Amino acid sequence: MRWVALAVLCSAFSPAQDAREIFLRSLKLDSDNERIARNYTFVERGDIRENDAQGRLKQRRVLTHDVTLVEGSPYRRLIARDDKPLPPAEEKKEREKLDKSIAERQRETPAQRARRLAEWEKQRREEREPWLEIPDAFDLRIAGIERVDGKEAWIIEGTPRPGFRPKSRTARLFPKFKGRLWIDKRDSVWVKMECEALENISIGLFLARLQKGARMTFEQTRVNDEVWLPKRVTIELAARVLLLKNIRSEIEVTYRDYRKFQSDSRVVGFEAPE
Repeated sequence: MRWVALAVLCSAFSPAQDAREIFLRSLKLDSDNERIARNYTFVERGDIRENDAQGRLKQRRVLTHDVTLVEGSPYRRLIARDDKPLPPAEEKKEREKLDKSIAERQRETPAQRARRLAEWEKQRREEREPWLEIPDAFDLRIAGIERVDGKEAWIIEGTPRPGFRPKSRTARLFPKFKGRLWIDKRDSVWVKMECEALENISIGLFLARLQKGARMTFEQTRVNDEVWLPKRVTIELAARVLLLKNIRSEIEVTYRDYRKFQSDSRVVGFEAPE
């Protein structure tokens, strides 16, 4: 969903500081940043809350995963449910699944390993490619300067540009969103994003409809003074499933315990978030 939040940019402010120029510079630096980010492992906590039409909590699920690298590509291991350690039997099963994956990847032929890594690279590339269409998809303007985590950042506002012709499937959604992007003035890296759906959006051959007003935010933080990494994602949405059932959901994903990958010391346990 990161590409949706980036859908927010393009229009002049001044010759010295142009919104398009600021965005394109951040896009290039984000590509460099992403290469460094691949060397980091982390703990991801996903909190999903489903509410009724009056906003009362109906159901909540919290899952925590350890995300590490196994022979060059990510592996997600469940380590907690509802902020509690897994029962011993389930924890053992999850560790056995990790051991099995390590063994399977270590037995790969060079061709098999190359295919697996190529598939991962293809997925990451496809996630990034729609961003290149953002300057054509949105009118941008610099809305001001704001401090984020104590550092000054440009605020770039974007609204859909009439007549935009998307090249990718993902970019077809761009005209349905508006948003803001905060770009750190010193590092020229985006540190926060917000976007909002401007109309109802049909998903999956009309089996579900995301309703107007759905919101998402994405925040990053600087780690080890060398890389910007995800800090928090929030999504607030209302949807109609099968055109019958209305759901209202709040999703929060947080990231912590970033470490540079060490192949000889990476099986972590669960520690409750502070």
